[in-house]
Amino acid sequence: MKTLFGRLVAACLVFCLALPLPAYAKWHVAESDNFVIYAEEDAERLGRFVEVLERYHAALGAITGRAAATPSPSNRLTIFSSGSREDIRKLYGGSNRFISAFYLPRAGDAVAFIPALQGSRDEMIEAQTALLHEYAHHYLAITSRYPMPLWFSEGAAEYFASAGFHPDGRVEIGLPAGHRIKEVFVDEPLPVRELLDPDRYGTEIGKRYESYYGKAWLLYHLLMTDPEREGQLDRYAEAIRSGARSIDAAAESFGDLAVLERALHLHSRTAAWEAIPIVFEPGELEVREYRVTELSDGAAAILPLVIQSKRGVAGEDAQRVAADARAIASAYPDDAFVLAALAEAELDAGNGDAAIAAADRATAIDPLMRNAYVQKGIAMFRLAAAAEDKDSATVAAMAPLEALNALEPDHPTPLVYFYLSFAQRGYVAPVEARQALEQAAELALFDRTLWLSVGIAQAREGKIALARQSLRPVALDPHGGENAATAMAMLELLETAVEGQPFRP
Repeated sequence: MKTLFGRLVAACLVFCLALPLPAYAKWHVAESDNFVIYAEEDAERLGRFVEVLERYHAALGAITGRAAATPSPSNRLTIFSSGSREDIRKLYGGSNRFISAFYLPRAGDAVAFIPALQGSRDEMIEAQTALLHEYAHHYLAITSRYPMPLWFSEGAAEYFASAGFHPDGRVEIGLPAGHRIKEVFVDEPLPVRELLDPDRYGTEIGKRYESYYGKAWLLYHLLMTDPEREGQLDRYAEAIRSGARSIDAAAESFGDLAVLERALHLHSRTAAWEAIPIVFEPGELEVREYRVTELSDGAAAILPLVIQSKRGVAGEDAQRVAADARAIASAYPDDAFVLAALAEAELDAGNGDAAIAAADRATAIDPLMRNAYVQKGIAMFRLAAAAEDKDSATVAAMAPLEALNALEPDHPTPLVYFYLSFAQRGYVAPVEARQALEQAAELALFDRTLWLSVGIAQAREGKIALARQSLRPVALDPHGGENAATAMAMLELLETAVEGQPFRP
C-alpha cells in the first residue's frame, strides 16, 4: 500500500515538479487558441501552464473523437487564478466544503476560477486537478449538446482530470485518481445500482458526496480500460441518447449489475492502479502559438474586482465593487481595461448612464476593447426598456453591439440582443433575428439558458419538433437546476402541441 500511495503522489506531482515556484511574480495574461488565463504568475511559468492546457485540449479531442472548432476570441474559456482554496470557496458562495475550483458556462463569457498557481504544493495539485475536471466538462459540452447522466459526466471528468504532463511534452490521460483514493478504499461504498439511478441523485449524493465521485471515477475507469468491456460505454451512451433510462441502459449495456459490482470491487483493488494510461508522446499533440503579456498597473489593481464581477454580484456587494472600481479608475483614467471593468461594475450596480460613460471612455482609448461594447449595449438596452420612445431607444442600443459584431462576427451577445431588440418592443422577430438567436446558441453549446430561450422561441413559431430537440438536452442536464425544470415543464406542455401552429403556454 505504501508503494501504491507513492506512485499516486508521483503521478499527481509530475507537472508541479516541472515548474519551480518563483519568488515573486506580477500579474500576466496568457492567450492561446482556446484559453485566456489571468494569473499573478511568472511569465515563463504561465506560458508552460497554457501549453499544458492546450495539450490537454488536444488529448480530449483525440480520445473522444470529438473535434472542437477553434473558437472566436470571446468564446474562449477565461480562467482566473488567484487566492487560496478558501478564497475560491468564498467566491463560489454557499457551504460546499468540497469546492476548490468552479466553472460558469455562459455564452461569450465562459469563465473558470482556480486558486493561485503559486500556492502550496497541495493546493497546486488540487487546483490543477479541479481545473482539468471542469475543462473536461467544458470540452464535452462544446462538442455535444446531449448531456449524459450525472455519474457518466462526473466519472468522465474525473478520468480525464487524472492526467500527467511531462516537461518534454509527453501526456498521460487516465492515471490512477490519487485524489479519490480515500473514497475508494475508506469511505462507505456507494452501491453501483444507486450510482446509476438518477432518481437517487437528490438523496444519496447528498449523503455520500465524496463516495459518489469516487465510485463514478471507478466505473468510468473500468469501462475505459477493461478489454472484456470494450464498447459497453458507447452502447450505454447511445441508449441514453435514444431515450432510455440510465438504470435500464446500464443493465442492457453493462450486464448483470451484481456482476458489475463485483468487477468494480476487484478493479478497485488491483487494475485501477495498474492500468496503463493513454499516452501521447512528445510532439504528438499540436500546441499552437500563444502569448503571455504583463498586465498594466491599472489592470493588475482592478483585476480582483473583475473576478468578483465575473462571478456575479448584486445588492450591497455590487455597490461596493462599483465604488472600489471608481477609485481605481480615478487613479488610472487612461487605462481602457480599467474603464471597461468599471463599466461592468457600474452596470451590476444599476448605474446605466455611468456604465455607458465608462464604456465610451474605454473604446475611445482602445477601439478593440470588446467588453466595453458589451457593457454599453446591455446598459442601453436596460434603459431603453423604460424609455418614452422605446422603439428609438432600442434601435440605438443596438449600435454598440453592431460595432462589436463588426469586430467579432461570432460573438454571441450581439446575436442574442438582435433577437431581443424585437421582443423588447413587442414585435414578432423576423427570420433573420430568429436565425441569429439559434446561431448564438450553436456558438455556445454549453449555455443551457440560451438553449432554453431557443426552444421557447421555436415553440412560439410552431416549430414543435425543433423545440423538443432544443429543450430535451436542457431538461435532462443533471446540473440544470431551474433551467432543467422549466425545460421539462415545457416538454410536457408540448406533448399536445401541433406542428406548424404557434404554441402559447
